Amino acid sequence: MKIFIAQQNYHIGNLAYNRSKIIDAIDLARKQGAELVVFSELSVCGYPPRDLLLSETFLAECTSSVAEIAAASTDISVLIGAPIPNADSHGKPLHNAAILIEDGVVVQTMYKTCLPTYDVFDEDRYFEPAQSWSCITVKGKRIGVTICEDLWNLGEKKRYAVDPVNKLMEQEPELIINLSASPFDIRHQAERMHVLRHHALAIGIPIVYCNAVGAQTDLIFDGASMAMGANGNIQTQCPAFVEGVFEVDWMGTKSNEDLESLSANTSYNPDLNVASIHDALVMGIRDYFSKMGFTKAILGSSGGIDSAVALALAVEALGAEHVFAVLMPSVFSSAHSVDDAVALSKRLKNPYEILPIHDSHTALEQTLKPFFEQRPAGLAEENLQSRIRGNLLMAIANKLDFILINTSNKSELATGYGTLYGDMAGGLSVLGDCYKTQVYALAQYINRHEEIIPNSILEKAPSAELRPDQKDSDSLPDYALLDEILYLHIEQLLDQEAIIKQGFDATVVEKTLKLLHRNEYKRQQFCPILRVSSKSFGSGRRIPIVSRSLF
Repeated sequence: MKIFIAQQNYHIGNLAYNRSKIIDAIDLARKQGAELVVFSELSVCGYPPRDLLLSETFLAECTSSVAEIAAASTDISVLIGAPIPNADSHGKPLHNAAILIEDGVVVQTMYKTCLPTYDVFDEDRYFEPAQSWSCITVKGKRIGVTICEDLWNLGEKKRYAVDPVNKLMEQEPELIINLSASPFDIRHQAERMHVLRHHALAIGIPIVYCNAVGAQTDLIFDGASMAMGANGNIQTQCPAFVEGVFEVDWMGTKSNEDLESLSANTSYNPDLNVASIHDALVMGIRDYFSKMGFTKAILGSSGGIDSAVALALAVEALGAEHVFAVLMPSVFSSAHSVDDAVALSKRLKNPYEILPIHDSHTALEQTLKPFFEQRPAGLAEENLQSRIRGNLLMAIANKLDFILINTSNKSELATGYGTLYGDMAGGLSVLGDCYKTQVYALAQYINRHEEIIPNSILEKAPSAELRPDQKDSDSLPDYALLDEILYLHIEQLLDQEAIIKQGFDATVVEKTLKLLHRNEYKRQQFCPILRVSSKSFGSGRRIPIVSRSLF
């Protein structure tokens, strides 16, 4: 049987757009002789639809879309994903369903069993899990159909009471198909291979895995769909971050001696999968703008590493002519910072403007003199500069219909090293899930063929330049040390004592974690962050602002 995977980039809630893409893929697969074409989880509406699922109008349009897709599916079998009503009088109102269409008719529906409700997932809020399991038969082949998390119920302590793979294996399928919407993170592709390989070897049959591609606000889906043979080796690997309709070899016997498996070493490595992070961020920017209906970006270009990397990524995603850089030097800005920022924009060929903020800063200090005089200068004066810059950027963005790209990194957000309504302003955070040392790795990757980001930017000591001779190291530990401590606590969920036991200085660890938890109120006022790690700030990390953390 000829099976094709449709790895597509959907737009959540844009039912007509998604429907058209699905029908076009069906037509293309049919022309190439496909007997079955497989789409990703909730392909009809896009994933994750979240509270759109509470709208009766939205659900009715999903039902209409399924009917239109079915009508366009003559002479071919199709597996699509959609929310459908729960016919039982008890339980949640919906099922997360895989729908089999044959020759223009819906012939069978299968429901998702394992509903993830952790990190960025909240499916138990909307869906009722499957209570029964039946294989489908296509062209004489018995197939077990699963949906995303249904394959992830592994380990000694399983998250879910029911394992749908075991239930389906009682019916002796010849193939398992998985409709997935599995977000990208730095280590996730290796984890997927591990999961698929585990199942293939355990059950002794092939697995066809179809994953979504594209960015949905903060979540980035990398695709990388594949077919895993019964021998645990990859028979077909679809490209990451690319749409397409791909024929899969699911009956082959390829040998992958270098097959990447899940590594037991989960220590912090700023260079890990930097190429994939780069591609994910470029896709994240491009899709955020296009799906929001914007075409142009603005950002503050300081001559530092963060704004340089964010600018280079935005130019690659949107085109140089669509990214406007604003340089806003103060009396504390070094000449080389301005020169570096200008040199970068000239290399990238993006428009830029220099707007000095000295006069604005002086005017505000004069206005605030009754409150500031007789008190020593400090953060309030420094933050004025940052807030002037944020004000200018937002004013231009409002006037010219731009989206402001925020340039803060994860190390800064973690420690509160940023100014609310100043350099924390923005409509999208490009680097907010990248530690500072990862930002340097991205810069090196961007420069892999030629020097795009001037080496002088990479070599200078990081500084906010809000006071004379200021350096980040005045307020924070060295970034290489800081990032490792933050990673162990945020991604690996180790507490203070466990981190210290790994050999880190107790005073540094305590200071770092105090900064992290003290600044939760800042992060919860922040813009969406493109997620590239297993634990990003945002919906996947829910810490009460007023809590008393014991680290």
